[in-house]
Amino acid sequence: MMHKQRVSRGDRVFRGGVYSGLAVLVGSLALVLASVVLYVDWATFSRTILSDEIRAAIRLTAITSTITTALAVVLAVPAGYALSRFRIPGAAIIDTIIDLPIILPDLVAGIALLVFFTQTALGQYIDQHIIPFVFTLQGIILAQFFPAVTLAVRSMKGAFDAVDPRLEKVARTLGCDERVAFARVTFPLARGGLIAGTVLTWARAAGLFGPIIMFCGATRYKTEVLSIAIFLNMSSGRIEVALAVTVILMLLGVVTLTLFKRLGGRGYIW
Repeated sequence: MMHKQRVSRGDRVFRGGVYSGLAVLVGSLALVLASVVLYVDWATFSRTILSDEIRAAIRLTAITSTITTALAVVLAVPAGYALSRFRIPGAAIIDTIIDLPIILPDLVAGIALLVFFTQTALGQYIDQHIIPFVFTLQGIILAQFFPAVTLAVRSMKGAFDAVDPRLEKVARTLGCDERVAFARVTFPLARGGLIAGTVLTWARAAGLFGPIIMFCGATRYKTEVLSIAIFLNMSSGRIEVALAVTVILMLLGVVTLTLFKRLGGRGYIW
C-alpha cells in the first residue's frame, strides 16, 4: 500500500513563496498588457487595420520578415549544427560574437550598419555600385537580419542538442556518411525544433524597431513596418492609432508563441 507523502510546514511555506513570486510576476505583466488592450477604442482599431497605411505596413512587415527569416535560417542551420556537434577552434570567441547582439541594444546593429555603409570604402562601394541599402527596402531586411540571425542560430543549436548524437553514430556504423546521417536521422528528429525556431525568428524580425529606424529611417509607405508605424503615429499625436497597431503586434506575438510551443520549441531560445 502506497502512503501519501506528507507535506511539511516548511514545504508549504516554501511553495507559498514560490507561487507568490510567480503570481506577482504574471499579474504585473498581465496588468500592463491588459491596460493597452482595454484602452484601445475598437472602432478606431477597425478603421486602423483597414486603412491603406496600416495594410501597407502589415504587408511590408510580412515581406521583409519572411525574407529575413529565410536568409537567417539558411545560415543558422549549418551554424547551429556545427556548434552543436563539432569541436571548433576558438569556439568561445565564436559563441561570444554570435551572442553579442542578444545583450546589446538593437540600436547598435542599426548604428553599425549605418557606419559601415556610409563611412567605410567597402560599404560605400556596395551601396553605390552594387545594391543600395541605406533607407531602402533591402536595408530593412539587412537591419532585421543581424538581431534575428542570432536568435535563429541559438534556436537551431538547441534543436540539434536535443537529438542524441549516439543515433548519428549508429547510422555511421550502418554505412551512412555524415551527410546522409544528418539528412536521414538528425534533421528529421530535430525538425519540430527547427520549425519552432524559424517561427520565433520571424516574430523577432517582425517586431524590430531600433536597427530599422537607425539604418532606414521612418518614412510612411516606404520604410513603415509595424513597429515604425507605432513610432510615427505616437510622434504625430495619433495615440489611438499607435495603440491599435500595438495590439496587432501583440496578437501576432501570441500566435507566434503558441505555434512555437506547440511545435516543441520550448527551451530552444538560448
